[in-house]
Amino acid sequence: MTDEDAAVTAELLTGARQALELFHDVHVDDDGALSFRHGDVPCAVQAMRLAEGLTVLSLTCVVAWDLPENRDLASSAAERAGQGLFGTLGVVHTERGMDVTLRYAFPAEGLKPEPLSTLLMLVVSTASQLRAELLANAEGGA
Repeated sequence: MTDEDAAVTAELLTGARQALELFHDVHVDDDGALSFRHGDVPCAVQAMRLAEGLTVLSLTCVVAWDLPENRDLASSAAERAGQGLFGTLGVVHTERGMDVTLRYAFPAEGLKPEPLSTLLMLVVSTASQLRAELLANAEGGA
């Protein structure tokens, strides 16, 4: 990463931090990434400069973890993923069950804090809603 890339991503992360702080307590990690919680959903934001003029923010939310292995529940998550405009769901199978993440990456250079906060809140609100649905289905034996 060049010094210019580092400066651009740092500036973008500062803007993202300001946008998120309108709604959340934000922690800045050692590598500059941001982390916060939206209700019970832990989230992280990173910035990457892909090319000059194209710097993206990547938001990852851990929707649920250690869900029971259940084909119907996995299918429900996959179906729900297809309905979302803001993010891509991932399901990882572990020895303790299924973990579900929601990821969304978008070009963010030049966005002011208010519209950026709106976009970020759309994603994290989706993650929280999905968490509630998945946990209800897991408890109900979906």
